[in-house]
Amino acid sequence: MRHILLINPNSSAATTEMMVAIAAAELPPGFSVSGVSARSGPGMIVNSAELEAAAPEVERNWQEFGRQSAGVIVSAFGDPGIERVRAAGKTPVAGICEASMLEAAQGGRRFGVATVTPELAGAIAAKAQQLGLGGLYTGIRLTAGDPRALAADPQALEQALAQSVRECVELDGAQAVVIGGGPLGQAAIALARRFTVPVIAPIPAAVRDLLRQLNLVDAAAAA
Repeated sequence: MRHILLINPNSSAATTEMMVAIAAAELPPGFSVSGVSARSGPGMIVNSAELEAAAPEVERNWQEFGRQSAGVIVSAFGDPGIERVRAAGKTPVAGICEASMLEAAQGGRRFGVATVTPELAGAIAAKAQQLGLGGLYTGIRLTAGDPRALAADPQALEQALAQSVRECVELDGAQAVVIGGGPLGQAAIALARRFTVPVIAPIPAAVRDLLRQLNLVDAAAAA
C-alpha cells in the first residue's frame, strides 16, 4: 500500500477531513491517503500574507509526517510551501493550484478561475504566469461577500460559484474553469456536473497529477 500525505495549509481539521475524502475517492486501489492540518493560522487562507505565512508550516508538516510517503499534495490554492518541499527531498509533490491550472490548459484551452477570495487574485494570476500559462489565462471571477462566511454555507457557496463559472465562460471566453480553493472542494465536484465546459475540481486534479508523477518515477526505476 502506497501512502499519500495531504497537507492542508489551513488550520481547519474539518476541511482537512473533507479534502482527504475527496482525494481518497480519486485514488486507485493500492493507495491510502491521510491528512494533516496547520498547527496555527486561519481556518481558511484569504489573502497573500496568510498564503506566505503558511509556507513554513507546510514544510514542517512534510518534514514531520511526509518523509515516508510516496507522494504529497499541498491542498491550498496558491500552493504555499510547494517549492520548499520539492527542494527538501525527492518525494513527488502536487499542488492543487498548479495541477488544476495545467489540467485546465491542456490542448491550449483558455481557462479562468472562479473563487471566493478577492485578495488572492494577484497571487492566482502570478501562478498562471509562473506556469507559463499567462497567455491562456482569461482571469478571475469572484463571488460577493465574505469568503469565510460563504464557504461555511455549502448551498450558497455552490450557487455563488456557479454564477462565477458562468461569468468566466460567457464574459471572458474561458473554455475551462478552475474552482480556486481547497475548502471549495465539495462545491467544485458538484459544479463539474452542472456545466458542459470542463469545470476543474482542484483536489482530484492534484491526485491525477501526483499519480502521473509517480508513474514517471516507477518507469524510471524500471528502466
